[in-house]
This record gives sequence, structure tokens and C-alpha cells, in this order.
Amino acid sequence: MARKRKPVPSYLKHPNGKARAVWTDAAGVRQYRMLPGDSGSKESKEAFAKIQLEAAAAPVAQSSGDLSVNEMLLGYSDHAQRHYRDVDGNPTNEFLSVKIVTRHVRLLYGDTPATDFGPLALKAVRQKFIELDWCRRTVNQNIERLRRIFKWAVAEELIPAANYHALATVDGLRRGRCDAPDTEPIKPVEAAVVDATLPFLGRHVRMMVELQRVTVMRPGEVCRMRLVDIDRTDSPWVYRPSRHKTQHLGKSRTVMIGPKGKAAIEAFIAGGTIVDPSGPLFSPRRMREERFAEMRAKRKTKVQPSQVDRRESNPDPRKLPAEQYTPNAYALAVRRAAKRAGVPHWHPNQLRHSFGTLAREQHGLEAAQHLLGHSRSDVTERYARTSECRGTTRPSGPLVGGRTSCSSRTRSAGSRLKAWSRSTHGSARSGRRCPASSLATGPAIWSRSATSVTRWTACMPAT
Repeated sequence: MARKRKPVPSYLKHPNGKARAVWTDAAGVRQYRMLPGDSGSKESKEAFAKIQLEAAAAPVAQSSGDLSVNEMLLGYSDHAQRHYRDVDGNPTNEFLSVKIVTRHVRLLYGDTPATDFGPLALKAVRQKFIELDWCRRTVNQNIERLRRIFKWAVAEELIPAANYHALATVDGLRRGRCDAPDTEPIKPVEAAVVDATLPFLGRHVRMMVELQRVTVMRPGEVCRMRLVDIDRTDSPWVYRPSRHKTQHLGKSRTVMIGPKGKAAIEAFIAGGTIVDPSGPLFSPRRMREERFAEMRAKRKTKVQPSQVDRRESNPDPRKLPAEQYTPNAYALAVRRAAKRAGVPHWHPNQLRHSFGTLAREQHGLEAAQHLLGHSRSDVTERYARTSECRGTTRPSGPLVGGRTSCSSRTRSAGSRLKAWSRSTHGSARSGRRCPASSLATGPAIWSRSATSVTRWTACMPAT
């Protein structure tokens, strides 16, 4: 097995008495640099310190004009592996997308000099993506990732800036003017479809769906929910996810849990196994243990001695379910349950679209923006479409009430929210709660004025 090369420059003495620096860059190329002055001189050590800083800032050495696309992709992959990480140090989905792009480019133009990769080569890669039957939006995103690789190479002085500027002249695919298919926009899921799916879901996944319907959490946030992240000292409860979508941008995320969500979580904890406060609230492993315990309790025949501790005596970690749900596993459980129920396939993220559409219809775009946790209103418009909300029925179930009529749009969203809050809640200092009579027909907006900060959340009547 070959010895692993050191990426850190080494200060060595040349046979002629001069000093030199030797290291291996991120592309795997061995680099040699002769230093001014004799070995051990002050002049050579100052030059070596400069090389150390350059190697730390640019893991790939500057190109002499013969850098191949393979070497450039290898250097960027090393950069992306360090850059695209979550707070736990695990690679994000963006790093996985970069690997997909680099794999196809490497097969087509791996041996081509990076300086010879021009607009025609970029169009050829784009045509390859179209032949893979990728949708137009995915093709444009991956082409932009490829351009980003060349932009990084320019910043590292691996290729001339003219290469990146030439690739920037290639426009993205336009709707209806290319062979790439267009996907339908994500629409709200019908309440009847969700209600028909719930009986075919396990206890943990069913509670995740019901919580999403009243708290508007993202699928990843409900998967990572822990009791230690929920402030239960006051009502409504405040859930601050340890990880969320915009955390890398320095933004905070707060989810308000109203009376119905609070009662549902308490009933869930009381009806199952003991939950570790620092562990995930919803766990595939605990759900399997609960199902096995229920099956064992319903068994009428005597359990054979060889089956009493069979799973405990011969544990196979490869067959054990995960300790925590992932968004993909959550979506797979919902898809399988929808198939068993005989209803159209739907995704957990559509629950946010349903809630956002109804919130915008009843209380305006501003309220929907704060409920969904968006910083920009144009993002909220993708979730809450006024043209679709008229054809969408209010989700109904154990945690959500019926639908109300749309409020007047003659006033601004902020003034309607304040007027509605004063008429139904009173001030936060008065300590009044949402009356059940005013919430029987739809969602309520909760407002706290004591801290001069307005917060909105779904506030459902206690059952």
C-alpha cells in the first residue's frame, strides 16, 4: 500500500545546500518549490512561511496551463467536502449533488484540459442531463453547480478568469423551449387524502403528520424533535430545533405549539415507552419495540423458550431500525401508507403548502409568511397560492378544526391580525386564552404584545 502523502508543506534541505518546500496538493500532485537562500537561513524560512499560508488557503497548486478537468474536479470535491457540512460535521445534500455532477462531467471531459472546457462543452453536458430525463429545473441547477466549480477554480488561480466568463454566457433552459420536461408545482394535499392515510401509519409517524398539520413544521424539524428543545414552562410551548434549514445563514427558528399540539404530545408520551428527553421523540426503533410488545401481549399461545430472548441474545445491528427518522424515511412511510389506503401519493412537505394556502386565504400573506418561518414573501407565495386555496378544503382531524370563510382584504394583513387578536384573545398581560367558541371554525392567530414582538401560531382549542 502506497504511503499517504502529506498535504502540509515540508521544509527540506536540497543536496546543493539550498532549502526547498515539498508537499502534495488536494489533486494528488507532488509539488516542489526551491526557496531563496541556504537551508536554515532567515530568507528561506520567510519564503517557506509564505508557501504554508498559500497552501492552506489554496489546497490545489496554481496551474501551469495543463490542469485537466479531472484534477480540477478532484480539488473542488475536497473543498466541497469541507464546505458543505452541517453542524454535526455530516455532509449535506448539496455535497451529494456535487458528486453527481462531477461524476458525469468526469466521464465526458475528464482528460480534457480545464482551459479547453468552453460553452460548447457545457452545452454537451447539459444535453447529457436532458437525455437522463431530468426535469428542466434540475438540469439548470446542476449546470449552475458546474459553473460554480469553474468559478472556484478561477478564485484559486487554477484557470484564467476568461474560462468562467465564457461559461456564464450560456443561458438556462426556458419553459416550453427545450426538450427537458417540466414538473408540476407542489400543491396542497387534500384533507380527505390525509385522513384516509392516517389509519395505515404507525403511531409515531401518525403523530408526526398530525403535529405538522397544526405547527407547520418542516419534515426535518419534526423528525429531529426532542423534549429538551421544547420550552414547556408557559403556554403555548416553544420548540427551537437544534438544526434547521436556514441555520447556516445565522437565522433562528421558533415553532409555537398550541393547546392541541401540547395535548397530543402529552398523550403520545403517556401511551408509549419511556422517552429520553435528549433523544428523538419519534423513533423507528422504539416504534418497533412497541409493536412487538403489543403483538406479544395479544398472543394467546405459550411462547416457546427459544423465542423468549431470541432478539436480545442475538442482536444484529444491520437489521435494527434507526434511532431517529430521516425526512426520506418519513416520506417513504407516508408513501407506503397512502398506497395501502388506495389514495394518491402525497409528501409530508405538502402539509406546509396546505396550511400556508389556508393561512394566506384567511389572514393574508404576512401571516402566512410568519407561520411558515420565511424571511421573504416571494418564498411564501410558492407555498400559499391564492388561486389554489379556493379549491382546497380545510384539513380535518383530531388536531385541526374546520374551515372558515376568507376575511376581508380591504385592510392590511397586520391590521387584520391585530384586530382579530384583540377581539378574541385580549392582551398578553390579561392572561386570557383563546376561547374555544371563536376557534371552532378555523385556526387562530396568537399574539403577544407584552414584549412588543408579534408572534403567530396555530392555536387550536383544547379537547
